[in-house]
Amino acid sequence: MKILQINTTVNSGSHGRIAEEIGLSLIAAGHESYIAAAYTVRPSRSQVIRIGCDFDRKLHGLKTRLFDRHGFGSGASTRKLVNQIKNIDPDIIHLHNIHGYYLHVGVLFNYLKATNKPVVWTFHDCWPFTGHCSYFDAVNCYKWKTECYRCPNKSGYPKSLLIDNSLINYRDKRQIFTGISNMVLVSPSQWLAGHLRESYLKDYEIRVINNGIDTKNFKPVRSDTLRERYKIKGRYILGVASTWTRRKGLDDFIRLRAMLEPEIGIVLVGLNRNQAGRLPEGIISISRTENIDELAALYSGAEVFVNPTYVDNFPTTNIEALACGTPVITYNTGGSPEALDENTGILVEKGDIRGLDKAVKTILKNEKEQYSDACRGRAVKLYNKNDKYKDYISLYQSLLDKNKA
Repeated sequence: MKILQINTTVNSGSHGRIAEEIGLSLIAAGHESYIAAAYTVRPSRSQVIRIGCDFDRKLHGLKTRLFDRHGFGSGASTRKLVNQIKNIDPDIIHLHNIHGYYLHVGVLFNYLKATNKPVVWTFHDCWPFTGHCSYFDAVNCYKWKTECYRCPNKSGYPKSLLIDNSLINYRDKRQIFTGISNMVLVSPSQWLAGHLRESYLKDYEIRVINNGIDTKNFKPVRSDTLRERYKIKGRYILGVASTWTRRKGLDDFIRLRAMLEPEIGIVLVGLNRNQAGRLPEGIISISRTENIDELAALYSGAEVFVNPTYVDNFPTTNIEALACGTPVITYNTGGSPEALDENTGILVEKGDIRGLDKAVKTILKNEKEQYSDACRGRAVKLYNKNDKYKDYISLYQSLLDKNKA
């Protein structure tokens, strides 16, 4: 098989690493793997195609900010990509995040409809079936079930400063994304799969394939060296995000800090310099890292991983923590709770800081060792990347077999 994946990034961030590891599984099985992406600074074992350039993405961003037409810029870059896809002639095209200021969805989908090749589309958020936002539950808006208009989340990603074009976007995306005869949608969570079945994409086959991680790298390890490097003393709770925003719960961590005993530290990974500069005493900031060994040591050293996310699909940080033997506390939102059971963590309602504090103290009182074996066992049994990416390869094969029939 010759598989082409399309994503914002390659081998960077959660969905970029997923694309890379699907590619590794394909190569290991003797297949050909291509990944087309806008951001390609990280090394990849797949054959990489860079989409567009920085200037093009800035123009696309400007179109989004001024006219709320995200996904409808980068026309020339997308036409060039289509020509490259024709030259590669893949057996299957696998889409991941197609938003991110780098693709014109109309140009891409016109080609997909014309070529009649099998398509797999993994949804990492809700942007494809809304008129604007990537997570509608950030503002509890369900207009997407019928038709988006007067978007209450216009300032949410992808941010528009002036115009609300959510109605036009909704109608255009509905027309563009429907009508492909041989496309399968994949959701990493039951939560998002349920919403897909209520959207204008409901007529497609929808499968759930959870995100997977490398449980050989994410495992319980010693964290002494990391503790020395970052001056971490005593017991600490951990938070990790590729980009910290309000929806990831940064403000909630700051409020939680005021409620915890001083001897319990907080370590946050992924903050930018401005965010780090306004942290109160008792929170240690570590910049974003792609170093898996370092992340595994940070997860392993923590008493508990706290994920106060307000909107999410199926965060890989939860399962990375579990694989390192660390229990998880998360808000009961999106697909985040699906990685846990009663033996591996605690759910807290969105925005309940007192609930977070109580959950942290419960795990600290019970002690981490009570949870560690169950956490590690659940991650290995349910979220091993080799098993998950075999599911993708089986899906590819079934689509090819169906196409030949």
